[in-house]
Amino acid sequence: MSAWQEGVRDDPEPCREQDIGLFEVTNRDGRARLGRLHTSHGILETPALLPVINPNIRTIEPREMWDRYGISALITNSYIIWKHEHLKERAIKDGVHSLIDFPGVIMTDSGTFQSYIYGDVEVGVEEIVEFQKSIGVDIATMLDVFPRPDMTEQEVESAVLETDTRAQISIESAGSTMINGPIQGGLFNELRKSSAQKMAKHNFSIHPIGGIVPVMEQHMYKDYAKIMLSTLPYLPPNRPVHMFGCGHPMLFPMSIALGADLFDSAAYALFAKDGRLLTPWGTEKLANLVDWPVTMPCIAYRSPQEIRDLDSDEQIKVLARYNLEVTLAELSRCKQAIRDGTIWRLAERRSHQHPALREAFLWIITNPNKAGLSVIDLEELAITDRAAARDRDSSRGSWEHAWDWIIGSQESPKKGGVSWGGEDTYFRPHIIEARRQLTSRWRAPEPAGNGSGDVLIFHGRPGPWRERCSDLMTRLTHHAEGMEVMILTPLGLLPYSMEDLNPFSHVTGPDWIWRRKPDLSWMRRELERFELGDRRIILCDLEGDGIQARCMEALVEAGVIKTITDEDASGIPLDSEGRLIATNKVRCRHVSDKMTVLLNVEYGLARELMQDASFVINRNGRIKNAMSSSGKHILSPRLTDGGISLTDDGAVELHSHRRRECPSKFETTQAWNYIGEGPAWVVVNDDAEPFVRKGRNVFHGFVLATDPWITPGRTCLIVNKKGELLGHGISNCNSEDFATFKKGIAIKTRGGLRETV
Repeated sequence: MSAWQEGVRDDPEPCREQDIGLFEVTNRDGRARLGRLHTSHGILETPALLPVINPNIRTIEPREMWDRYGISALITNSYIIWKHEHLKERAIKDGVHSLIDFPGVIMTDSGTFQSYIYGDVEVGVEEIVEFQKSIGVDIATMLDVFPRPDMTEQEVESAVLETDTRAQISIESAGSTMINGPIQGGLFNELRKSSAQKMAKHNFSIHPIGGIVPVMEQHMYKDYAKIMLSTLPYLPPNRPVHMFGCGHPMLFPMSIALGADLFDSAAYALFAKDGRLLTPWGTEKLANLVDWPVTMPCIAYRSPQEIRDLDSDEQIKVLARYNLEVTLAELSRCKQAIRDGTIWRLAERRSHQHPALREAFLWIITNPNKAGLSVIDLEELAITDRAAARDRDSSRGSWEHAWDWIIGSQESPKKGGVSWGGEDTYFRPHIIEARRQLTSRWRAPEPAGNGSGDVLIFHGRPGPWRERCSDLMTRLTHHAEGMEVMILTPLGLLPYSMEDLNPFSHVTGPDWIWRRKPDLSWMRRELERFELGDRRIILCDLEGDGIQARCMEALVEAGVIKTITDEDASGIPLDSEGRLIATNKVRCRHVSDKMTVLLNVEYGLARELMQDASFVINRNGRIKNAMSSSGKHILSPRLTDGGISLTDDGAVELHSHRRRECPSKFETTQAWNYIGEGPAWVVVNDDAEPFVRKGRNVFHGFVLATDPWITPGRTCLIVNKKGELLGHGISNCNSEDFATFKKGIAIKTRGGLRETV
């Protein structure tokens, strides 16, 4: 028995019969997602790699892939099996799983790629699908038309139309077998979009993105990115996306960040035959190595020279295992990055390791037609200000739609800090979404009193700012009640009332990102986003001691207030040790502003609800709970990310202020068209109602309608068809996800109401 056979893995259990073909998402980070695809040969966890197995040439045995490497799915070619009589007879008699000795999920290709390499294949559209079905594959593939790189746009369009014509025939031939619906279109982005829209109308299980091998072979990674962004936004989200022929680990982070779920790879074997090693940053030649670029288990105790001394066949097997292990390791990094909420940061880092990949990544984050612009200009184009948000409609170009598709799926605020990565940091989608959410929803109070024409901007130090500025803010509220106070962060201006909000207050990096000299013209543009562009700017450096005295002196010099003496603090409450106590006015502002930004509550209503509120304060002076005027606990600020958690009583309160009719369908209009509408409503059916009232999670398949502004990670209210409040929770998805998924958790319920409200 060889070493790899010592850890034999049990064969998989089939999923429930009614679940075959269903896909569910278990975790997500923007468009990147961890999922579970249910099949008759086990549940395939995604993102997943499907190694390519040639039935005639097995560099690594499929059983070794299952037992030693934990690989749960692979892909082989049904056309090769069909063409070789000895393979065909065995497959029909014993099944494809027995033929290649693999107990997990088996996907088969149809011969499309062979037609691209060798010319036309002599098998029919229905025939090849029926053959795949007859040999017991888990996932079949239709015989689509592969456009060659030398084809004209008209020829590629004909290929797209012919593939669409074959789609329904193939689905009917497959019967109950899951089947792939490939997306073609070559390098013509409008044809890619058209292909995606056409194939989405058919009942496919998975959508492979075809025709990308020639693109990758020539390192045309920007075109690869364009293919993804002209395709994925138009595919049903409940169907996994498979990057057909993509097996180089260097492309995994970017692909997964953009929404890819499955990959297949023959590269592990093909590169091994050429004496090349795969790495997350490219390829290396064995002939050039003294030490390994990455140490993997299969070569842990052997040097490159020892592998070079092996005979050719044995050398290929070792290098194939090395390549497979490196590929699986990068895939594991991506999966953990999704769990940690850092997949975009991983893609960003990987982009610096290959010039073509860097070009692709820069194109994604800046969008086309923006070359040569400064960082500030690019950032302004990436951030949607309040005025532009109101005017946006469906007439915008496809790339802007794709970028909005990425940004609109981001959770904000999200847990974990922001690791500074230079200029790329501005373009991380969750940061752009956080800024968009802040600038479109936040409102300054109507100016009244001293300082009503001014903005005081703190700068020079990272947070926590409350420790250094709480007494000062209490004085300012007393002496300059009309003045707005903001903080200059590396990610932009932040209202002081939101001073602990992630990501603005959780940026980790060198000191200079906080100590940079304030750019007045840039800050003026920032203030315009907050509709404060006409106010005078007064700066206050937080570096060093005596902040309060220096700030007051600056305000006196600016004529905002008169000379401050100790007696001028009269009327401000003191604690037992003589320290200033933050007034309810300050605390109300903190909570009401967060309700406006994070719960989408109309700013006038939020301040009205907090006007007579009381607060439970911890020993560090932070608000633990906000209580309504009637003494009900309605929400709690979170310490981890600066967010707020709604309570049952808070859900009842916000539900009572709803003015819009109960939703009756799934709409996908952009969220920024519904500012101030409150938390989104999700309507569930009668079967789900008693479970929601008990605080149970809401599962897909039980949702009837949603408000269009619902997005992942946001608080939502759960209601029945009559609009009666059943509970509240955190959404796992957007409206399109609610409309299409039939498996998995749709809402993590945080509280249920046992009585009708």
